Amino acid sequence: MNLSKILQKFCLLWCFFFFMFLPPALAQSKPGPFFLMGDGKLHIQNVKTQQEAEVGLLLPDGSFDESALGRIDAVFGFSGQGKGDHISPRLIFMLDYFTDLVAPGKVIFLTSGYRSPEYNDNLKKAGGIVAKTSTHMDGLALDFFIEGIDGKGLWERIREKNCCGVGHYGGKEIHLDASRPRFWEAATSKVNTNESDYNRRMFLSTDLDRYRPGQGLRLSFSSVSHFGFGIRKKAVLITDPEGNQSLTEIEIQAQSNGDCLTINDRQTSHWINLILPKNIKEGRYRLLLDFCQRPFAQMPVNIMSNEIEILSPN
Repeated sequence: MNLSKILQKFCLLWCFFFFMFLPPALAQSKPGPFFLMGDGKLHIQNVKTQQEAEVGLLLPDGSFDESALGRIDAVFGFSGQGKGDHISPRLIFMLDYFTDLVAPGKVIFLTSGYRSPEYNDNLKKAGGIVAKTSTHMDGLALDFFIEGIDGKGLWERIREKNCCGVGHYGGKEIHLDASRPRFWEAATSKVNTNESDYNRRMFLSTDLDRYRPGQGLRLSFSSVSHFGFGIRKKAVLITDPEGNQSLTEIEIQAQSNGDCLTINDRQTSHWINLILPKNIKEGRYRLLLDFCQRPFAQMPVNIMSNEIEILSPN
């Protein structure tokens, strides 16, 4: 057998094994809906109720498996407010990403998931280390541990990504949320301060990280201290984190009259819908909302979302 045929066979074998054992993150032909995603498989158990779910989060076409998300909701103790309302998928995929790094396939033990505002308030009154505007009330957070995994080490691993909220109060358990990037330990948690009063620490998040031109987008407020504020019915698409370079305005879909949409309750604050322009170019953007009704002088005049990526139309 001549050398060229040997090389040809070697290349065929190499290609076969390369594609057979290619890591899932590289094997995906299309970018996923979030910047941080694991293998899409999760096994989580609530230590208080013993309810658990072992699920695949995505269908073969890359869309969310609604039944799997519903099972995750049940483990979190979240009943939802209608079709498409779940514990934050960004949080779940972020959890999948970090747990795959340190303990792929192991059970995630949830110690605190969704909290109703009433339950959160009772925990705080009982002396718990609980924030008044806790992201647990918005379906954006969980406290958890994994057997055999050092909590402080996992906290440091997540902290390095600067992607989210992560807290450690000692031991094997940590807090993870899909809100603004920040980190804390027991001595620096600031849960007993008034820092979040007057809606000063609200966070505006999109339902996904990646979109196509013309796709629907849902905005949600979290960490709200007081409802009864209003937003202008036009979101501004911006190209820089400082908000100085605006690109275009996008109408917010709302039933109310006038130019100001009043946000009177938590459910309304989680369902602010718009349609991205069909002619938007690929790139990274943020969305800026102006407040048109501010019950407090201390409240910001506007708010900026997390960063999103617009993909090509195809």
